Amino acid sequence: MNPDDFVNRLRRREQLVGYWMSCDNPIGAERVAGVGYDYVGVDGQHGVTDPSRWPVLMMAVDAMRRSAGVVRVPSVDPILIGAALDAGARAVIVPMVETAEEALVAARACRHWPRGTRSLAGPVRAELRMGSVPAELDEAVACIVMIETAAAYRNLGAICAVPGVDAVYVGPADLTVALGGRYFGDPAVDADLGAALKEIVAAAAAGGLAAGIHCPDGATAATRLADGFTFATVSSDITHLQEAAAGHLSAVRGGS
Repeated sequence: MNPDDFVNRLRRREQLVGYWMSCDNPIGAERVAGVGYDYVGVDGQHGVTDPSRWPVLMMAVDAMRRSAGVVRVPSVDPILIGAALDAGARAVIVPMVETAEEALVAARACRHWPRGTRSLAGPVRAELRMGSVPAELDEAVACIVMIETAAAYRNLGAICAVPGVDAVYVGPADLTVALGGRYFGDPAVDADLGAALKEIVAAAAAGGLAAGIHCPDGATAATRLADGFTFATVSSDITHLQEAAAGHLSAVRGGS
């Protein structure tokens, strides 16, 4: 579990398991990174972090030298993608990508000229782990785009064919709604979601891309990996904090 190998392992479509951090908690991130997950994802879209905190959280993950730090940026904005990479993220997860054109914007934001639009003057933390030569930096980071909307699902093949996209990542809650469900796990669309996931796995494999998915727990992650996904993220710190606190309270009160 060497973080320097993370991107190459992702591109080789090896099976990887990550953990999700929604809280702005560098001490917690450091602890989780020491557990042995292949990567720790910091949520800059729905979590409570902002770009000024990404370097601190990436430092916390890097401190253990076991897990790779990944940031889900708020949008396809190249400035935010560059900020996450400059902070030392080994990969960015880009949400709400709906077309091949948007996927190309994300991919180019991860690379320097002539392959992309990333600014050369801003490696900041990244050069400490990945060097300062543009070509080396380009190879050391991965672009992961999310498939979570109806449009993205329709454009799946075109998105998977975009040069510079290394992986697709399923947001199952949003994809469930996009398929007509009311919420994640809606029995009325479970079959449709299952079929969609198979299509996404197949399209990624055809394009030579890794395919990832967010999971509510480790058992689901194991199932998704067995189904053909190459990486899976487990739950989140805030979910487990609440569950653990509630469980202990229930034990004290005798389940009342």
